[in-house]
Amino acid sequence: MSDPGFKDHFSVTAGEYDRFRPAYPGTLMAFLADLAPSRARAWDCATGTGQAATGLAEHFQEVIATDASPAQLAHAVRHPRVEYAVARAEDCGLDDTSVDLVTVAQALHWLDLDAFYAEVRRVARPGAVFAAWTYSLADADPVVDPLVAAFYEEMAPWWPPERVHVEEGYRNLAFPFEAIEAPGFEVRADWPLDRLLGYFSTWSGVNHCREQTGRDPVEAVGRRLAAVWGEPSTPRRVRWPLHLRVGRVD
Repeated sequence: MSDPGFKDHFSVTAGEYDRFRPAYPGTLMAFLADLAPSRARAWDCATGTGQAATGLAEHFQEVIATDASPAQLAHAVRHPRVEYAVARAEDCGLDDTSVDLVTVAQALHWLDLDAFYAEVRRVARPGAVFAAWTYSLADADPVVDPLVAAFYEEMAPWWPPERVHVEEGYRNLAFPFEAIEAPGFEVRADWPLDRLLGYFSTWSGVNHCREQTGRDPVEAVGRRLAAVWGEPSTPRRVRWPLHLRVGRVD
């Protein structure tokens, strides 16, 4: 039975999510591990296909990675120190006071925050750290960026309302923890055209457009990008500044 409280925007593109979503920087994972009271256990909530969880596993003895979507977890990247489990963020099934770090990558805006933050406090060990981050449009290429921005606006009718929190960099989401100042981090990749188009295919707005109109908007933007890209297999730099909120769980 489906969970009526779970806003599932990504299960139908779980395979694409695994293939085309970028990895997070190792410097971010090292920064968070250094803040945690120990490196025994981290919980990566709403893990998707495990991009953050596998990065954390380089620093923690054990990472519990949960997601409410079995389809996402079926495509998750395997790692000997990552245990995947189907669970909602608001009811993860972990023991009380059992976690040193809780992370939510690109998913905090989908959660029931009051219930989720109560769950974070329940599972957190003394001194545990909570971190959530998001990113919006990629930039760094003056030829490609205007077309990407125009495509994003074209998808406006199909973005879920929660998307506004991504655009605001999570600044206006409730954050009831003792804030920790963090340096700037960004995701970087050098992608050929087909990889960028694959990334677009994971957008929730694109998925909703396909479902509601029967057309694939990625085909049209692909033609526009191909006209300015040059050789499609030539990589271009893609950069996503991360908007990070970190706090000590009280």
